[in-house]
Parts: sequence; structure tokens; C-alpha cells
Amino acid sequence: MKTNSDSYSIYEGVIMKIPRRIASAVINSLKGGVVPRTGLPYITVGRTDEINALLHDVEIISEGGAAFRFIVGKYGSGKSFMLQTIRSHVMDRNFVVVDADLSPERRLQGTKGQGLATYKELIRNMSTKTRPDGGALTLILDRWISSVQSETAAETGLSTDSAEFSKAVEKKIFEVINALSEMVHGFDFARLLTIYYRACISGCDEEKSKVVKWFRGEYTTKTEAKNDLGINIIISDDDWYEYIKLFAAFLKKAGYSGLLVLIDELVNIYKIPNSITRQYNYEKILTMYNDTLQGKAKYLGIIMGGTPQCIEDTRRGVYSYEALRSRLAEGRFGREGMKDMLAPVIHLVPLTYEEMLVLIEKLTDIHSQLFGYEPKISQEDMIGFIQLEFGRIGSDSHITPREVIRDYIELLDIVYQQPSIDVSDLISSVCGNAVSDAGNEETDDDFAEFEV
Repeated sequence: MKTNSDSYSIYEGVIMKIPRRIASAVINSLKGGVVPRTGLPYITVGRTDEINALLHDVEIISEGGAAFRFIVGKYGSGKSFMLQTIRSHVMDRNFVVVDADLSPERRLQGTKGQGLATYKELIRNMSTKTRPDGGALTLILDRWISSVQSETAAETGLSTDSAEFSKAVEKKIFEVINALSEMVHGFDFARLLTIYYRACISGCDEEKSKVVKWFRGEYTTKTEAKNDLGINIIISDDDWYEYIKLFAAFLKKAGYSGLLVLIDELVNIYKIPNSITRQYNYEKILTMYNDTLQGKAKYLGIIMGGTPQCIEDTRRGVYSYEALRSRLAEGRFGREGMKDMLAPVIHLVPLTYEEMLVLIEKLTDIHSQLFGYEPKISQEDMIGFIQLEFGRIGSDSHITPREVIRDYIELLDIVYQQPSIDVSDLISSVCGNAVSDAGNEETDDDFAEFEV
């Protein structure tokens, strides 16, 4: 029996209970052309090879390795969906995830705070399984101190009120701090962790907030940081990535499996008009790539999403930076249609007709349960819709899942609001108009495989 607060969806052959807020977020996000942050398992279709390849990277990262990947596909092909899907998977595996979309104000390198702006966005979106919507930095720091105290109490049997217990806890804290001190900027990073720990012990929330402010990159001058914390350094455009590596090392010590960095909209670097500025940004990508492959970073994964043009254009794209092109370009044995899931660049191929059919079946179920009605759209109607979408001129190279999903949710909305409408006639009328516009050039031969 469906309640007022929950929806249900058929997921992998089982009727799954979906909270209505998640069902609403899924439908509204997809209709608006954006990827929902929640509810992805209910609508994930295909991409098995890609997901398995990235999850293999995740296993390597959790064992102390590092990984770097590009997810490449045209607008609406599912890049962002793939990033969010991996985000959900790795949080379930006890990873911390930070993500950011690049923009004219957020780059990897800049002279006016653009690189720092990307760092701030990443830290603001720091997420864990228990805090999936971001803002998890304070939670992580508090959990780390609490876990150290619990471990110390279990190991020593000392009273938590005793001076000996405090010394034992501080010794464990310093073990973590000493390991970080050997890294670039690690000494100051470790000092800040010490300040935070002592502020926790003394109950000084103001001091804790100052440390969190520093970690978030919100101090604008060294003088301000020196006065507040006694630290004569701040995070800048030039060195923010070094602190990402420090966070990865710290998070492992704090009990997490590692850190995954997701950066989307790489096309915004491609759009930078100044060639020298673009090259500086590509140089930062090269630094990240080399660090992960050469073992200079540990417990760290980086995935970037971009369009084929912003990667492969040898005049303005990533491949315009020769050091990256020589590392990332396909070898002589690469062929179209042959997916190499071990390559640093993963090209997303279009979803098949069958996969799109499964997807719209899932959307039909979620939509009907969200609004509380019995679906009128039959499987024959769904097949007719898929024929309509993929029968358009140029659909083989231009149509994207985003367009198909948006059109289908519009169809679901209309059918829900106009219950007397004949779904087959509606699809046929649109199909007839499309055929007329195309000069009756389209046939249904490509869809003969769809039979109920």
C-alpha cells in the first residue's frame, strides 16, 4: 500500500520504496536538464563497464594508490550523471567526496582568485555518507577527535577525566600530525589540527571556527591568519592543490577510505580567451595527472568531465598542451566502438535503444507513484516514443539522454494532466509531423527489434 509520504519504483526487478521528496527531486531535476543529487540508483541504466572501471580505481585508491580519469562526452550525454553516480557509490564505501563545476570565476589556476575559488567550492561541497549534501568538514574533524578518544579509552582503560588520558589522546593525535608534517605545507596543516584539537578539549568554539575558516580558504591575508591562529601562511591560487593532497592523507588517518575529487565543466578552461592562461590551467592538470600516476599522491582520486572538443581540440583544448596530449591521446590500436576502460580518457558512448527503454520504464513508475495515478502509457507507447526520438534526422550523432528524458517527462506530465488523451494518438501525431517535416525520409526499419 502506497503512503502519502513515500513512492515505490521497480529497481532491478524489486519494488523499491522511494521517499516522495527523492522522487520529486529526481523528476524535477531531470525535467530541468540537471542531474539529481539523490535517487540516482533508481534511474541508473547502462554504463556498467564505465562504472566498474572507475570502481576498480576506487579500490586502488583505498589501498594507498591514486587515480586520474577524464569522462568525455558531448552536452547531455551523461557526464555529470556518471560523476554523480560514482559519487554515490564511493560515499557508500566510506570515501569523502569533494566536487565542483568550473566556471569563468572558478578555474584550476588563476591570478585573481579563480583557483582558490575552485578550492573553496570543493571544500564547501565536502560530503560523506552521513552528510551527503556537503558541509562535512566540521563533522569530519569532530569525528576524528572523538574516534581517537574512543580508541584511547579502549586501549588504555584510563578514565576520560584523568590527565593521563589527555596525554594519551594527545600522543595519538601527534602520531597523525607527524605523518602529515613531512608533506608540502604539512607542518602548518598539522599545527592547525593541533589547534583544533586543543580548542575541542577546552570547549573554545571560536577557536575551532577560526581553524575551519582557514581550512576553507577564507583568510584573505597572512596577517589576519597570523593574528588569529599564529599561522603565517594562507591557501592561495598557486598551492591549493597541495592542500587537497594533505586532506587525502589526513582523511585516511581519520578513518576514511580516501578522497575523491570530481571536477566538471572542463569546457570553461577551453573557453578562456587568453592562450597563456589556458596553458597555466593545463599545466595544473598535468601536475595532478603526474602526481597520481607517479605515486606522489596517496588515497586520492581525481575525475574530470568535459566535452570531446574541450579535450581533443589541438588549438585550444587539453590536447593543445603537448605534454598532456602525448599522455592522453589514443594509441594506434584504438578503434571507434572499442572501449578501453583502462585508458585515462573514458569516452561515453550513447545509450542503446534497449537501455533507453528501460530508463523510461523507470521514469514512468517514479512519476506515477509520485503523483498517485495508474500509468496509462503501455510498453507499446514507450516503444513508439523511442522510435519517435531516435527516428529524427541526425539522432544517431546528435540526440542525447538529456533530450530524450526531458521529452518523456513532458509526455508524462501531459498524460497525467489530461487523463482522457489517447497516448498512442499523441505520439503518432508528433511522429507524423516529424515525418512530414523530414520529407517522409524516415522509416521504422531500425526499430524492428522492438517487439512486445
